[in-house]
Amino acid sequence: MRKALSALACIAILAMPASALTVETRFSTAFQEKLEKDYGVREADGLARALKQDVEKALSKIETTADRVVLTIEDAQPNRPTMKQTSDKPGLDSIRSVSLGGAHVSGIVYDPQGRQIASLDYDWFETDLSNAVPGGVWSDARRAFSRYASRLAKDLTGARTGG
Repeated sequence: MRKALSALACIAILAMPASALTVETRFSTAFQEKLEKDYGVREADGLARALKQDVEKALSKIETTADRVVLTIEDAQPNRPTMKQTSDKPGLDSIRSVSLGGAHVSGIVYDPQGRQIASLDYDWFETDLSNAVPGGVWSDARRAFSRYASRLAKDLTGARTGG
């Protein structure tokens, strides 16, 4: 029994990737100020988590030498009022108030030796209120995060193949 468990442990270790990709999320100083003043700092965790998950998912689908990705949310705009905004302005309707949202993200990708292998600066903001997705407070920002992640994966694939 002990040998069987040892063998399984060895197989599990061998099946693990050589190095796991690390994704860090940050906020620009200007956006951090917006969070503190306008949107509420409680929004930060959800935005950072959504961006990180989108990038991790996109990069897990490609072959890459990336070891670390440092992402910065430069700006983001909600589609609906945040809790802080509705608290600060009691007349604001969190259900019926809809606006154009989106996000601006920049990022740098490093290989295991710490060399920069790619960078991407991308923004997407909805321009037509009729296209605004009903739903969450940050729907358009999350759409921008998803688009950013897809473009980053595409850029890394192109960098690997030389195209």
